[in-house]
Order: sequence, then C-alpha cells, then structure tokens
Amino acid sequence: MSAGEIPLPVLGTASPPSGGVRRGPRPDWLRVRLPSGPNWSRLRRLLRSKSLHTVCEEARCPNLAECWGEGTATFMILGDICTRSCRFCAVTSGRPTGLDLEEPERVADAVEAMGLRHAVITSVNRDDLDDGGARIFAETIRAVRRRMPETTIETLIPDFRGDRKALGTVMEAAPEILNHNVETVPRLYRRVRPGARYRWSLGILEEAKRLHPESLTKTGVMLGLGETAEELDALMEDLVGSGVDILTAGQYLRPTPNHLPVERYVPPAEFDDLAARGRAIGLRHVEAGPLVRSSYHAANQIPGDARAAAIRPVQ
Repeated sequence: MSAGEIPLPVLGTASPPSGGVRRGPRPDWLRVRLPSGPNWSRLRRLLRSKSLHTVCEEARCPNLAECWGEGTATFMILGDICTRSCRFCAVTSGRPTGLDLEEPERVADAVEAMGLRHAVITSVNRDDLDDGGARIFAETIRAVRRRMPETTIETLIPDFRGDRKALGTVMEAAPEILNHNVETVPRLYRRVRPGARYRWSLGILEEAKRLHPESLTKTGVMLGLGETAEELDALMEDLVGSGVDILTAGQYLRPTPNHLPVERYVPPAEFDDLAARGRAIGLRHVEAGPLVRSSYHAANQIPGDARAAAIRPVQ
C-alpha cells in the first residue's frame, strides 16, 4: 500500500468486502503500458483515413495496445457525440449532427484491412434518432459479414430507451454476441447513469435472448463506485434470470476530475471471488479483473458451437 492510501469499505447498507484502497494514487495492479509500436501506429492511421472512431480511444481503454495487437477492435459508430451525460464516461456529450449513411461500409473496409477475427461495434447514445441508431447497427453487421464472413461480430448497444422494436432491428442481423452494459447496481443508477433506467437495460438483455436464442447475451459492470457484495450478487441473479450468458467486471477509473470519483480500488482477489460467485449463480462465463473492459478477451468468449450457430447468411 502506497503512502496516503487508506483501507476503505465499500459504501452502502449491506456488508462490504474487505481490503482495497480508497482513491489516492492508483495501486500497482492498475499500471498498464501505453500504446505504442508500428502496429498501433498503422492501425491508428488506417482508422483516421476512414474517419472512424473507436471506443478504445474515446473511452481511454487501458487495454488498447493488447487488444489491437490480438486482432480485436471496438468501432464506435453514429458519431462521437453522445446525447447523454453519464458521470463515468469520457465520451463527449452534446447534440449530434446528421447521420453518416456510408459509415457501415467504411467499418467493413477497416475490419478487412485490419484482418480482425472479432469486431465489436458500439455507439454513442443517439436519443435524437427515432430508432436510436438501430438501423445503422444492422447495416454495419451486414456490411462486415459480406466482406469478412469468418469474422465474428459483437454489438455493444445502448439501451434504446427500452424500445424493443429498435432492438429487433439489430437482432435480425444476428450478431454472435449482443452486449449491453448495465454498468452498475440499481441503487447507483441515479448518480452514475442519470439518463438510464435499470429496467430498460435488463429488459433489452432479456428480449435479445428471446428474439435470437442462438446469440450470446453479455453485459458489463464497473466496481469501485460504492456497490456492495450483496448488491452485486443480486445483480448477477437478475442477469441469470434474464438469460444473460457473459458478464465482464472491471475497476472504474475516473477519466477526468469532472467525472465521478473512485470510491475504492478493488484488489484482484475480489474480482476472482466475484467471478466464482457469478459462475455459481449460473452465468456461463465471467471475465473479471481490475483492467477488464467490455471487449477484453471478447473473441475468446465465443465457444465453437455458438460461433457456428450464430452466423447467418447475409440477406
């Protein structure tokens, strides 16, 4: 433990786990290498040449260098301005302008040029659009499939404000993984995600599995915002009840001084314990660790049978 760091139990009314450190300098287990090298530089130039955004960069992901080097990247479609102002997120918020109808083909160009074996497609929230951008999601999936039929596709979608018709548009394109992050426990939604609703997120995940049972459903949660162990267990029970297959769990890291502070740095052993509890509760796969993010090791989360079953001929 570094000087100035003091142990802190998580906030809440239930019993917290022990250990961890409060704020102050980041502990050693959160140190990562900065992205560098010829491969990273080449991919960055390629993305810029096609006017594409990645959430890897926009959200300042600590695993950028590792994922790009392993043939996985997360494309952020529908622009780089989000209509919401979540208090944990580094993506710029404001009023988006227009809709780029050529973006799906440019994403497919980049997936082919990068030789990706697994492509993750996400977006900002576009509450200004009637379908939240669902049509562009579906067109991007189909464009990638036409160009790279062996590349598996994961969509990390917004909640579409609970609009199941919009979700249906995405699911008709049959991504191998439908991902939507709940981000935190229900009690903290008002503080962490003021524009979202827990029931929207849970409903999206449940409906996705109903619409296309062959696709894997996935969600992610951040730790260190004040949640308790009991709340996390209740959340995982909700996820299993909604048919969710995969959970990712990582440490929340404050992107700027204007965002929510870190309440606690959660040690690696607690992530291991969370993963074990999640599997015992019934989740098919749990990827948990301080530096885990939604797309971390994403390609390895698709078993061969699910990969074969989920791919559908492009219509």
